[in-house]
Amino acid sequence: MSKLVAGLAVAAVAGMVGGLYLYTELQRPSDPFAACRNGAIGGGDIGGPFTLLDSDGRTVTDKDVLSKPSLVYFGYTFCPDVCPFDNARNAEAADLLKSRGHDVTPVFISIDPARDTPEVMKDYTGYMYPGMIGLTGSEEQVRAAAQAYKAYYKVQPADDEYYLVDHSTFTYLMLPGTGFADFFKREATAAEVADRVACFVEAAKTGAEN
Repeated sequence: MSKLVAGLAVAAVAGMVGGLYLYTELQRPSDPFAACRNGAIGGGDIGGPFTLLDSDGRTVTDKDVLSKPSLVYFGYTFCPDVCPFDNARNAEAADLLKSRGHDVTPVFISIDPARDTPEVMKDYTGYMYPGMIGLTGSEEQVRAAAQAYKAYYKVQPADDEYYLVDHSTFTYLMLPGTGFADFFKREATAAEVADRVACFVEAAKTGAEN
């Protein structure tokens, strides 16, 4: 009799644990991009509204610029090494994605508006990649955009116009209808960026069709 009671008790506990696990799984929001992520990041409060100037001097917002999958990077044109490398990497990734049928826009937002006028940004992005969008603006506009993306930058003191600007170097993947999806560190190669972006874009398309 005692064995029967013990068996029933074990079965009851197992049923409760199983039910709790099932309930927890059902309550957990599904992540359509789980297979694409390189970690437990994404979907956070990164990104948001901004108002800046494009390379033609026109006022644009995030809705105008991020109308398709975009690789957003904060830097400046006078950057001696990091920014050219990262922008070239993002441009190469966009080219690789284009060859696979994915239209992805590299976006370069200046954190040095004093030197990076729309004309300077136009020359820089035109040289770097024809499809790259260059954005600048007032100090307040640039600061607001950087804060929205949690991007750090700080102008170093100098006695002339050849000052440097310390800044973070993440590239942010933004998807229409989703917003921030993931980020890429400097160590990621163009091929790695292209593979992960393609995964996100294809997953988003599958989700929209379903």
